[in-house]
Amino acid sequence: PLADNCRRCPDLVESRECISWGNGPLDATVLVVGEAPGAGDPDADRWRGGNWTGMAYTSRHSGRRVRALLADAGFGPDDCYFTNAVKCFPADDADGTTNREPTPAERGNCRPYLREEIETVGPDAVVATGKHATQSVLAMVDWELDGFLDTVLDPIPCPALETTLVPVLH
Repeated sequence: PLADNCRRCPDLVESRECISWGNGPLDATVLVVGEAPGAGDPDADRWRGGNWTGMAYTSRHSGRRVRALLADAGFGPDDCYFTNAVKCFPADDADGTTNREPTPAERGNCRPYLREEIETVGPDAVVATGKHATQSVLAMVDWELDGFLDTVLDPIPCPALETTLVPVLH
């Protein structure tokens, strides 16, 4: 079950403002998985980012772009559930304004949460944005990624998750 105050990754606990759980309809057709929440901007009017809102894909850059990309493909807000492979902001500096790649251990610690979200939503497709998000989904079906760029936009059936994975560039 999703934890209100997960403490599995001490470095992430120190750098997060809040846990960024998925957001969107629980019967969505598409589930979008990002790497991790970005630093965000607590003073922004709307696009403050998952580290401040607790919701994935609510930052100015990636949030707007990914949501616009999906809307252009015919998937509006009622069709998409947004989440991240890692639920907490991985700070790369002392002031918490830039992010680093989540470690394999951090991705592993969050994997049960991601699996729960995928199983709860039951999407027709999981769109993974970037290499680490793709690796996180594939790890759930015991498949190692060999050459991320070769998989971009190439649907990968994931019968164990009852869905299809579509990796995209981030």
